[in-house]
Amino acid sequence: MGIVIAVPGKPAIELRNLALDFTGTLSTDGRLLPGVAERIVALAERLRITVMTADTRGTARRELAGLPLVVELVRDGAAKAEFVRRFGREHTAAIGNGRNDVEMVTLAAIGIAVLGDEGTAGELIRVADVVAPDINSALDLFADPLRLVATLRD
Repeated sequence: MGIVIAVPGKPAIELRNLALDFTGTLSTDGRLLPGVAERIVALAERLRITVMTADTRGTARRELAGLPLVVELVRDGAAKAEFVRRFGREHTAAIGNGRNDVEMVTLAAIGIAVLGDEGTAGELIRVADVVAPDINSALDLFADPLRLVATLRD
């Protein structure tokens, strides 16, 4: 289990965990975006997936029911960052879109900011390793790790 990201000239990253935000990242207006469920099911065969959310609209558990992941309700970005520390930041990738994702994305071995209908915090874009046009494109980076290698190489 795991995904190895081997960027030339850098130590290989062995990912074991994927930390995801829900509101604005996996969802728009509290509804899971099309294509996300299938990608999560496929990635869960290789990564432990945790969705950390303040659940602004109160729909996360319902929308994610039945998927192979854990939902953690958190109050702020510091709580999200604490999860990354506990998982082992060197083995964790994180994806988000908001200001409360900045510390989580900064700490993770690979941090991705996604653009979406609910916007993306400028501060998050500045600290992310990668900016993806949408959540499905971001998740696909882990399905084909050479995409990440191409983006992150010098």
